[in-house]
Amino acid sequence: MKTPLRQVIGSLTGSRPSTSLLIALWLSLAGLPLTAADAAVLRPPAVPLVTHDPYFSIWSPADKLTDADTVHWTGKPHRLTSLVRIDGKPFRVMGREPVAIAALPQTALEVLPTRTIYTFEGEGVRLTLTFMTPALPDDLERLSRPVTYLTWTWRATDGKQHDACVYFDASGEIAVDRGDQIVGHSSDHPADLTVLKLGSVEQPVLAKKGDDLRIDWGYFYAAAPAADTVWGLIAPTGSNGRDLFGIPHVVRMLVPTAAPGHTLLATFDLKPLKVSAQPVSRWIMLAYDDEFSIKYFRQNLRPYWRRKGDDAATLLRKAALDYEPLRQRCEQFDAELMAALRQAGGEKYAHLCALAYRQTFAGNKICADAQGQPLMFPKENFSNGCIGTVDVLFPQAPFFLVFCPALTKAMLVPILDYAASPRWPYPYAPHDLGTYPHATGQVYGMGGKDGDRMPVEESGNVLIMLAALAQSEGNADLAKPYWPMLAKWADYLVREGLDPQNQLCSADMFGHLPRNANLALKAIIGIGGFAQLCDLAGRTEDAKRYLAIAHDYAEKWQRLAQDEGRTRLAYSQPGTWSMKHNLIWDQVIGSKLFPPSLGDAEIAWYLKVQKKYGLPVDHRTDTSLIDWALWSIAPARHDADFQALFEPIWRYANETPSRVPLSDWFVTTDGKQKGFQARPVVGGLFIKMLADAPTWTHWAPRGAKTSGPWAPLPIGGPVQEVVPTARTAQVRWRYTLDPPADGWLKPDFDDRAWQEGQGGFGTKGTPGAILGTAWSTTNLWLRREFTLPNRPLKHPRLAIIFDEDPEVYLNGVLAARRAGWITEYDEADIAPAALATLKPGKNLMAVRVRQTYGGQCIDAGIVEDAEPVLATPLTPNAP
Repeated sequence: MKTPLRQVIGSLTGSRPSTSLLIALWLSLAGLPLTAADAAVLRPPAVPLVTHDPYFSIWSPADKLTDADTVHWTGKPHRLTSLVRIDGKPFRVMGREPVAIAALPQTALEVLPTRTIYTFEGEGVRLTLTFMTPALPDDLERLSRPVTYLTWTWRATDGKQHDACVYFDASGEIAVDRGDQIVGHSSDHPADLTVLKLGSVEQPVLAKKGDDLRIDWGYFYAAAPAADTVWGLIAPTGSNGRDLFGIPHVVRMLVPTAAPGHTLLATFDLKPLKVSAQPVSRWIMLAYDDEFSIKYFRQNLRPYWRRKGDDAATLLRKAALDYEPLRQRCEQFDAELMAALRQAGGEKYAHLCALAYRQTFAGNKICADAQGQPLMFPKENFSNGCIGTVDVLFPQAPFFLVFCPALTKAMLVPILDYAASPRWPYPYAPHDLGTYPHATGQVYGMGGKDGDRMPVEESGNVLIMLAALAQSEGNADLAKPYWPMLAKWADYLVREGLDPQNQLCSADMFGHLPRNANLALKAIIGIGGFAQLCDLAGRTEDAKRYLAIAHDYAEKWQRLAQDEGRTRLAYSQPGTWSMKHNLIWDQVIGSKLFPPSLGDAEIAWYLKVQKKYGLPVDHRTDTSLIDWALWSIAPARHDADFQALFEPIWRYANETPSRVPLSDWFVTTDGKQKGFQARPVVGGLFIKMLADAPTWTHWAPRGAKTSGPWAPLPIGGPVQEVVPTARTAQVRWRYTLDPPADGWLKPDFDDRAWQEGQGGFGTKGTPGAILGTAWSTTNLWLRREFTLPNRPLKHPRLAIIFDEDPEVYLNGVLAARRAGWITEYDEADIAPAALATLKPGKNLMAVRVRQTYGGQCIDAGIVEDAEPVLATPLTPNAP
């Protein structure tokens, strides 16, 4: 006797966090054929499922899809669940719950560049579950779409017919940062799709910046073809919520909810289907429309796919029409790339690169500037949360130089424009653009010494990347508009690069080091790269001069760095050694500054000192960096040497007990993650393809193209404080340290019993704080009246510094909520509803701030533009 699906779904009890959206699919299928995928060679530490950008990034941290719940790359729950029923008998195929339902045996897992394929077998059927993210580098339009297709394909293995159905749900955790945030939801039924949607009610667009954060603005979507759908609904679970799964032709709109243990249920009922022995498939789309992606100085950037005015409905409609052609294209692309990777480095190398492929894209966000040109921003995942970091751009560069030089430009333009602006006062390249997703100016090392900002490291990185791009395209066109600045950086390397002073390199966790030989190696190759740029730009005499300097420095470097059988960590430290990962770029850009024998000696030394799980960074540590390790061993001229050095790195990825998206910093003795995870620097693994000129020249021209100039950097003109902060005036606030009565944030609240003090508030030693009143308790509430002039304000924004988690209200309406802490005054957009309350004359600002550890401070005011900005910020509609 068949078990009614209502009973199957009704058994899905168990705890769920508050903001869950369950999207269920029903497929009644019979006679279901399909070919199983081959078993994957690599056991991924975590398996890529939905991989688009640092916010929409979902992974399975287990060997089997039923052994663990799926997670965001940060490890927080982003649960996807699927059940199947075969001839009335239920099984789990995705997710750890409900534990009362047995898992259908998983027989294979294959991770390919654009697809992850699970195979299950039992009860006379074979099921493949395919996650397809069309990350095709020749098609920026589709590459930038935040859509992953999930396909169930069946076949009978016993010659009989079977009835089958599928249930799928996706948690609304995907649309919030924390489980206590309130979620709203809706459904739609256009002619061709059934669409279910949810997102936070608050919609704090680009309000937070930091590392361990998830998105809480924009909307998560699940959509299925209407032709296969009878109905769809969203309903609360609990005593009878999932019993609603079985009521046809009903859509129930519910109030937003965030009650503990309360979930939302979104259900698809797909038409019953009886099939023959041919393969049978059903698919859905999972999508996320963030609407605004990056705060880029004065402009909130749209995602690239929205640059021509497309909205979520258009996105889903286009993606649905593209399903079949994209499925074919992804299959062809995966087969061709895997063959090329096998040829470059062998079977294991191919599978490790396949794992790194979507992780590289998922660590970046592709946006459109004011002229519709692509800008790409990487995030330092679990490193420090920086955005646009040059020493992240550099290790991921091999990937984009090989597959899409246009995206190499898209990641370089923001840092070049920032460095050329009045915001950057130094004679060397910047380190970063801010803290993700706020690209508003460097935060790393500011206020410290030059060596804290990695001047040699970053200047060398940019010049080498520009030289590699110019080699690929046969011109120096991208460099030409920045020529005086780039020449200044090259001259800085001439002065400081051969024998660097005490400064950081990109392995900053190991501290400052003077006379760093590997850093000097980068500087010399950077000078050689600039000589190539000069040559391609028609500056022949400059090309000769810088090339002569590079050759001279290369000869001196070999004498200064030489030790017995290898080169030193630092010139002044005999008996030491380190990776020389920068050496491979001499081969990549063809500068030919160093003899092949230098690489041969390093390879021979690495074979002696490598550990069980790979080559350590240097003699001081047992830890390795996976991108550096691949670059260090890539100069091996004999495949046997490369494979002997690559095998331990492969073993790390295959055996590490750290079940996170591939960590690039790990311990070579036990294979454990040391730090970092899910970073796009794993794009550096593709160095073998980049270092082989025929391979590079085969793939790079196939990448997507861009045309037309990029928009000017939207930094705007100077600002003025229309509501002063402590930076410009002695401002008085009313404050209390005890929880106030309800209504404390409203203009008519009586605060005469509160204390009075001068802003700002905090403790001595808090970075960036201006102190007028000491505040050292856990909570602080502030109120302040201010007067606005009788004229329109020019793009008013909050000016604020905080430590930590402030909420700012204007005339009783939430203006902004920020998470974490910052060390300098920052600007924050004012929510449209709060902005609408501002009026000439008296107004009220109310602030709540809290403290958990470390320093503490708060100060706030309002600034406006003193003159027109270069680009008008886009402002989302009120939720």
